[in-house]
Amino acid sequence: MNIGIIGLGLIGGSKALAAKKAYNQCKIWGDDRNPNHLKEAKQLGLIDEVLDVESYKVLDLLILAIPVDHAVDVIESILDRVSPNTLVIDTGSTKRLICQQVADHPHRKQFLAAHPIAGTEYSGPSAALEDLFVNQTQIFCQKEKTDSSLLQIGIDFVQKLQMKILTMSAEEHDKHIAYVSHLSHISSFMLGKTVMDKEEKSDNVIYQMAGSGFASTVRLAKSNPTTWTSIFRHNQQNILEVLNQYIEKLDEFKVLLESKDFDSIHQQLIKSNEIKPILKGINQNNN
Repeated sequence: MNIGIIGLGLIGGSKALAAKKAYNQCKIWGDDRNPNHLKEAKQLGLIDEVLDVESYKVLDLLILAIPVDHAVDVIESILDRVSPNTLVIDTGSTKRLICQQVADHPHRKQFLAAHPIAGTEYSGPSAALEDLFVNQTQIFCQKEKTDSSLLQIGIDFVQKLQMKILTMSAEEHDKHIAYVSHLSHISSFMLGKTVMDKEEKSDNVIYQMAGSGFASTVRLAKSNPTTWTSIFRHNQQNILEVLNQYIEKLDEFKVLLESKDFDSIHQQLIKSNEIKPILKGINQNNN
């Protein structure tokens, strides 16, 4: 299996490690805009060779693991460059714009829009994990527009990584992911900023008081700002819709607190607790 990976951070690096484990014979070429990342990936053994013009011709699979705005910018030139037998697959957290970008490309059938629902708050080649994708969900969008034989390469690849496949439209994906991923990152980023702003006006005793609840809630604030700025740009409308609903719920809670209506607050917390069995089911499916 000959695999090219553009973007050698958490996702791209983890794809490389997982592929090396999954295939008996696997050669991986890699590239990254950050020369330090490229050098580190080579030193860590994530890639075997640097991706160049000649290597594009022998690839079975080319993975774009780069910020979504950059992926949209380069996807057409990538499709122009690869051989007719190469599947190009992306990993971005938004799907509508990249699907629109390639809609009329003559090699559209060689592209598979994809999003692996996996990750951590860390970034860079050193953050790569061999088992990051095990038992996680792989979303495919518009797979009917991908050549059937090339599509099978993508399906076989994610199955070898022990992932579960979920199919939906690009529009559905971007709407749903705004709720379950993008909003949680915004909440984490802004909670972190709120506490940072407070700490500037006091001493750092606030951090000494922070427990595991704070740590788990603000964990995502350590995520890569470049990656997430591009995601927020690409999914702006869906995120604004979700964010307005979230702010509305916060305002409702604020009114209840101001009016000392703790019975209603208690009832809202009970209602929120109904998510417990849902989360338990998700955790069981991921183990």
